[in-house]
Amino acid sequence: MNNRINKKDSKLALTNIIVAYIAFLIGTFCGLLQVFIRNKALELPSWLDYYQVLTAHGVLLALVFTTYFIFGFLITGMSKTLGEFGPKVRLFSWIGFIVMTVGTLLAVVMILSGEASVLYTFYAPLQASGWFYVALALFVVGTWINGFSLIGHYIVWKKKHKGSLSPLFAFMTIATIVLWVIASLGVAVTVLFQFIPWAFGLVDTINVELSRSLFWYFGHPLVYFWLLPAYMAWYVVVPKIIGGKVFSDSLARLSFILFLLFSIPVGFHHQLQEPGISSFWKFLQTVLTFMVIIPSLMTAFSMFATFETTGRKKGGTGLFGWFFKLPWKDVRFTSIFIAMFFFIPGGAGGIINASFSLNEIIHNTLWVVGHFHITVGTPVAMTFFGLTFWLIPYLTERKLTKVVQKLAFIQIITWSIGMLLMSTAMHILGLLGAPRRTAYTDYANHPATLEWFNGILSNHVTVAIGGSILFLSAMLLIIIVLQSLFTSPKAVTKEDFVEFPIAESDVENTPKILENWWLWIGIALVLIVIAYSIPLGNMLHHHHHTPTGSEGFKTW
Repeated sequence: MNNRINKKDSKLALTNIIVAYIAFLIGTFCGLLQVFIRNKALELPSWLDYYQVLTAHGVLLALVFTTYFIFGFLITGMSKTLGEFGPKVRLFSWIGFIVMTVGTLLAVVMILSGEASVLYTFYAPLQASGWFYVALALFVVGTWINGFSLIGHYIVWKKKHKGSLSPLFAFMTIATIVLWVIASLGVAVTVLFQFIPWAFGLVDTINVELSRSLFWYFGHPLVYFWLLPAYMAWYVVVPKIIGGKVFSDSLARLSFILFLLFSIPVGFHHQLQEPGISSFWKFLQTVLTFMVIIPSLMTAFSMFATFETTGRKKGGTGLFGWFFKLPWKDVRFTSIFIAMFFFIPGGAGGIINASFSLNEIIHNTLWVVGHFHITVGTPVAMTFFGLTFWLIPYLTERKLTKVVQKLAFIQIITWSIGMLLMSTAMHILGLLGAPRRTAYTDYANHPATLEWFNGILSNHVTVAIGGSILFLSAMLLIIIVLQSLFTSPKAVTKEDFVEFPIAESDVENTPKILENWWLWIGIALVLIVIAYSIPLGNMLHHHHHTPTGSEGFKTW
């Protein structure tokens, strides 16, 4: 099989990845500013405030960096596993990219000009400039065009290979895009029909509860849109790197289908503290939330089964002998292994967040910020870093040099240390009661609150040290990216070329029904209707009979 990727496809993928890392650079810089402002070690200039920085940090890292990187990765993998793109697929991918980028630039301009300090969740009744919501709508539409072009490529392949299962990578890509499209309908509806008319003054009020429910209908599966490409790397890329194969093709496919079914109808678990949603619906969606633990545990089981079988094949004996036979000196593996490891406390924290009585304690505290960083900021981001180390050289046809590999090790170790310090401090401060979504509050120097920040770990200084280490690590990553793009030597001999590692996956015993998309999309939609139609109907009904909308507020 030809290891190289079509030049036009690689250009498309690289452009996405480059934009992702520009967003990453600005977003991490905003994160650094935040920890110093909270530490009172930094005064911002008059034209910039904490909430602008916070909004930029959230939007650029959680939406822009992840989405562009994911599309860069999926485009590369689809071109590799299903063959090069046709002219139409390529054209639509470029159109999607342009629409997304126009949206991104407009959003950044709005945030930096102080017209959109509504934080990453853009909750009503805080009101940004209407153009900020237009920017979000463009961004989402751009991702749809991008996603549908990949689905088109998949359909072309399926027509040529009637009756055969698609490669695992392609299957997982389609599952990820389907999840994204269904989920982002929620944010599209609230932005188009609620936020834009309200922000431009066409209507006076907005139904706050409905807008939040539609946001979280999208906001939770968004987490799985970040996670699934990381899981794709775990299932498909890692086994190849360690010299094994996919543990079970059908288990891998089933886990992705379960994510598709159970990650969307669960948004209310972010709204356990909101009045107006009856406890029955919160309970139902919490139960569905806990169902997501099943495919997560299937993934963990599958990964460790791959590690153990491969380690034993290489001569590992005894209970843990296999562990030492894994290629720890290969940064492509180690980076992703550490990312997986971080997901254990991340997942445990998620179970706490979704439990009603425990949510009461941590809901509005720094705990949630810590949780966010230890789930998205580590397992997802670090898997993306681990992919970047070889993905860019693969696309640019440059060598993965020894120097870059050493730098990459330093980068993942510093990122781990920084995140461990910062996230642990945030979790502890949150348990003590330090609030989130605010620059800083000591509750008018109340003695109880001043005590929170006196611990060794529960301290603004610890958060700032962790944040500073993370920023240095991010800069190191940018250096690695630049080297892989521009200065590493070109690959000449066959050994110099970096491969796109895709593990063998045995599809002999995989049931065909797993690739029956209409069936699974149908079940997903039924679950969504069950979980959402009555509560959303009630919200509309109450709003219609007793208008309870809110006017816009601008608190900055």
